[in-house]
Amino acid sequence: MRGAQTIARLSDWAAQRYGDEEALVFGEERWTFRQLRDRVDEAARAAMAQGLRPGDAVAVWAPNSARWAVAALGAVAAGGVLVPVNTRYRAAEAADMLRRSRARLLFTEHDFLGTDYRALLAESGEQLPLLERTVALHTPDWDDFLAGAKRVTGEERLDRTAAVQPGDSADILFTSGTTGRPKGVPATHEQTLTVFDAWATAVTLQRGDRYLLVNPFFHTFGYKAGIVACLLRGATIVPEQVFDADTMLDRIQSERISVLTGAPTVFTSLIQHPGREAYDLSSMRMAGTGAANIPTELIYQIREFIGAKNIFTAYGLTESTGVVSVCEPHESPETLAGTSGTALAGTELRIDAPPGQPGEILTRGPHVMHGYLDDPEATEEAVDADGWLHTGDVGVLDERGFLRITDRLKDMLVVGGFNVYPAEVEQVLRDHPAVADAAVVGAPDERLGEIGVAYCVPSAGARIDPAELTAYTRERLANFKAPRAFHSLTTLPHNAAGKVDKNALRLQAKTG
Repeated sequence: MRGAQTIARLSDWAAQRYGDEEALVFGEERWTFRQLRDRVDEAARAAMAQGLRPGDAVAVWAPNSARWAVAALGAVAAGGVLVPVNTRYRAAEAADMLRRSRARLLFTEHDFLGTDYRALLAESGEQLPLLERTVALHTPDWDDFLAGAKRVTGEERLDRTAAVQPGDSADILFTSGTTGRPKGVPATHEQTLTVFDAWATAVTLQRGDRYLLVNPFFHTFGYKAGIVACLLRGATIVPEQVFDADTMLDRIQSERISVLTGAPTVFTSLIQHPGREAYDLSSMRMAGTGAANIPTELIYQIREFIGAKNIFTAYGLTESTGVVSVCEPHESPETLAGTSGTALAGTELRIDAPPGQPGEILTRGPHVMHGYLDDPEATEEAVDADGWLHTGDVGVLDERGFLRITDRLKDMLVVGGFNVYPAEVEQVLRDHPAVADAAVVGAPDERLGEIGVAYCVPSAGARIDPAELTAYTRERLANFKAPRAFHSLTTLPHNAAGKVDKNALRLQAKTG
């Protein structure tokens, strides 16, 4: 890690260190670390030819692929700031991120699961005056973009890369807040490399591992715990665009995959697959997952049926560069399932409550964000004067310093591994003419872990139509944010303080 210093130099550094070892496999493409470096170099020179200046934002709105990695790493090597965009976002959500990050270049796809993202933006009428060029990765656009690389020399690119400093912003990831407005979280090169060097050590990611990456690259765990960590450790990146149990089992067998990470539902789907025993999964060495509540039995099942003897769990958030704590593979199944481990090396973790009592989880160290993008008030609220990040999550530390998460102050839901903030969904619902007021809470779900349930007060003379509201929310929000059930109430319950009593609604949602 110390040799790389910045993500801008990471592919160059990895090529020198790991050379002709396999770096990336996607479809028919198989690249060594040197070949990956050459493609990143070409993309960086093309970005410079396009007019990209140091510090300019470059967005990638596309599913996992080899070209996603090349476009992103190339932009960063040219001094750009990466802005990954969730592939499930609608045009308005993506456009808001592009405007606020001041993105000048966008890499996207013309057809992913039937969606043409470039057309989606064009048809939306969203105004993006700073966006100078949109490149569809798997069309002739990409070749046209790369053709510009001829106008920039390799020496010029290396000089640009060398000028990037460890303290410069490397990327901006957006995370929704309790106000419903997504917040941008810039992270520096040094933060990301420091955190994921420590993370890779804790989880035992090692040279020669073959890492199946179904975690989306737009997420910290796909990009940083995936692409960046693999380059640091010399592991092979094997991107997968969507989760499909048949495809995953086949990929583990054919590519001799040794590492797989994902939400508990990923492993449950593989374990319960009726044809699992027909696949050779003997290459599996390590599995990583995380959630507030993981059945201990799942840890045993992953070891027995998937073959991964090394299992880790973890906890983190975007504001902490993705990691706060890790429960390392050598711990017992009960500890792995019941806790999120101890503080990441070089960081601090404490609970804002008396010893042994639940309280808000606070963390401090080089992993904590320097501030939200253009939002000093939210920054001041999240990070106190002593540098402690107030996570909004509730937990307990045991006598060994192991963290157990018990609740969420922010009411956040985790739907199929994706964070959903009720305030954002409620805001959209209240804009519907039939809805006077709304509250969204989570309910347990066997497949997704949790789903959103909306309680709506109808406007005068109107009625709540679940089918209509389902279509309405899915038009305006990513589908994982849309509630899966809608209920009509004459009024929302309130507690003594006059606030909506979401505990009462959660109980109602849980009991059906």
